[in-house]
Amino acid sequence: MNDVTQTCPLTRGQVMAMYFLEHRARLLDLAAFLDRLDRTCGQESADFREQALYQAIHLLSDGQPHRTARILALLSDCTDELPQSAEGMKGALGAVPLTTGDSE
Repeated sequence: MNDVTQTCPLTRGQVMAMYFLEHRARLLDLAAFLDRLDRTCGQESADFREQALYQAIHLLSDGQPHRTARILALLSDCTDELPQSAEGMKGALGAVPLTTGDSE
């Protein structure tokens, strides 16, 4: 059994009945986004956000506990550096750019 403390007062069936359709729609939305990426013009390599998304999908489906925390850690910038100017940007990137030479 996973090392997750049983804290939800609902049964597994109750949670499925309550939330399945909502998350089914989210999953279909993600699939549509990935299909859209596949249909884009050009053969440029995947940028760091796409790579992070696929890594997150792997974590999501690996069957291990604490998926939320592990995915959040993957997509979080934990450096102490000050952020670059956001001038000309709409907002945060949502993932951490991979730097060349990172072997840790």
